[in-house]
Amino acid sequence: MAEIRLQKALAQAGLGSRRRCDDMIAHGRVEVNGEIIDQMGSRVDPLVDVIRVDGKRIPPPNDHAYVLLNKPRGVVTSMADEHGRPDLSSIVAGRDDRLFHVGRLDTDTSGLLLLTNDGDLAHKLAHPSFEIIKTYVALVDGTVSDTVATTLKAGIELDDGPAVVDRFLVKDRSRGRSIVELDIHMGRNRIVRRMLDAVGHPVVELNRSAFGPLDLRGLAAGAMRDLSREELGALFDSVEA
Repeated sequence: MAEIRLQKALAQAGLGSRRRCDDMIAHGRVEVNGEIIDQMGSRVDPLVDVIRVDGKRIPPPNDHAYVLLNKPRGVVTSMADEHGRPDLSSIVAGRDDRLFHVGRLDTDTSGLLLLTNDGDLAHKLAHPSFEIIKTYVALVDGTVSDTVATTLKAGIELDDGPAVVDRFLVKDRSRGRSIVELDIHMGRNRIVRRMLDAVGHPVVELNRSAFGPLDLRGLAAGAMRDLSREELGALFDSVEA
């Protein structure tokens, strides 16, 4: 993409009129590749240069779609389930763009699922080397003791190798069950269920409430929406950190 004036790049990203974007630059609110730009006339390549306003990343312009879905329990993470079970196709049927899911959630697991047609970003988000943190809330059998957190943060051995959580919190204990919240960057098959089962607390219900910088606040089960500019910028930051 050819270089364009910085204020034009800001305006094209939806930051406001050219005059408003001029004011942002003049007040030192804009940085390009880590450097504050407060003089008019600077030129940028929005596809290459990292532009921030008030510290928030402005995502590069592109024609891809980025959709946040609150997957209901009982829906298969597939666009065409071979067994005829409820899948994602009915949820995205009204969209013209051809979306695919980033990673997957078990059929019995509800919560945040990212849909896109950006193969490069999807690869980075799903690849274990980028260590994207996922947050889960689980209802489990049994009264979870404080020592469970220590055990899981230290790591346990599963049949396919070691597994560790990054954060573990017991949110509630009552009537022989507990509600726990945990962060994990690993993405192996059913890893959260297997870890909790391994420490003696089988999962009754499981929900993924956050994926990297994204969360489900205000999004009902079965609903979806396009990412905001701020969310998309944070998502690009998460794979470039």
